[in-house]
Amino acid sequence: MEKWCIGLMLAVLAGTAQACEKVTIAEMGWSSASVVAHIDQYVLEHGFGCEVELVDGDTLPTAVSMLTQGFPDIAPEYWLGSMKTAINKAVMDQRLRYAGDTLSDGGEEGFWVPAYLVEKHPELATIDGVIKHAKLFRPDEDASPTFHNCPSGWNCQVSGANLFKALQLEQAGFELVEAASGTLLADSISSAYQEQRGWLGVYWAPTAVLGEYPMVKVDFGSGIDEKHFQDCISRSICNEAQPTMYPPTPVLTLTTGSFAEREPAAFTYLEQRSYSNPQMNQLLAWMERNQASSEQASRYFLETNPELWQAWLPAEVADALRASFN
Repeated sequence: MEKWCIGLMLAVLAGTAQACEKVTIAEMGWSSASVVAHIDQYVLEHGFGCEVELVDGDTLPTAVSMLTQGFPDIAPEYWLGSMKTAINKAVMDQRLRYAGDTLSDGGEEGFWVPAYLVEKHPELATIDGVIKHAKLFRPDEDASPTFHNCPSGWNCQVSGANLFKALQLEQAGFELVEAASGTLLADSISSAYQEQRGWLGVYWAPTAVLGEYPMVKVDFGSGIDEKHFQDCISRSICNEAQPTMYPPTPVLTLTTGSFAEREPAAFTYLEQRSYSNPQMNQLLAWMERNQASSEQASRYFLETNPELWQAWLPAEVADALRASFN
């Protein structure tokens, strides 16, 4: 009798999920985008009754395919800096649609220092405090204070070097050191944490590194001058670099217009769901610590954060999702 009641309850809950047609989702090649794609797949399948296929994607080819072929239906983590003009026109023509902000904070870059240093010296949350305490950033007693920049050829290597100049860090005694690779840049943060010493450099979110090692973004006291950042700081030739914080990059969910019309309930879910960078950092750190796949990380997120995702969904869909965990 008990098994029959449970089966009936699950059947009723499953029946509340709205059936929908086949949906295709682009799974991009970086960790956060892959996890978000798997979360969306699970929610659409188990909450809305969709048949979902994940397809390989990347920023530029996925956008071109959606523009020209109407495929795939969803790009769940689209960094708007690429093809912005063409996509905005397609949105105006209703061939494409913007759903919600995948990352509520946007893609985030900056100069960072370890949180444990800021706890001891709160002024290190500002660039004036960093310069005042430059000696804290020496890797050893005989070395100059070090500024860790991105590897050569990366966009953040250019912006990091220009802001290093704009903030007059060389005059403050800092040596600019370019990491040989992204892995070695991450390792330098890990090593600093292990030794509880100073670290200053360029990094970005969302990443597992900032989830594993709490860091504080340094305030330049300049605000954001997006035009100067685009016209000078982000360019290899920037003769009159001025301080500006990094402008956030909008990170949105992009869908085809036909999907939004065909599946309005699923589209509304995509409008509602959003992750802060700290939330995504923590999820990526869990994924790395546990050597978990994106699919495993998506299940972990859904099973441990019901208070977050249930706010994105109608009650009956949230009930169907919870029932699916059993």
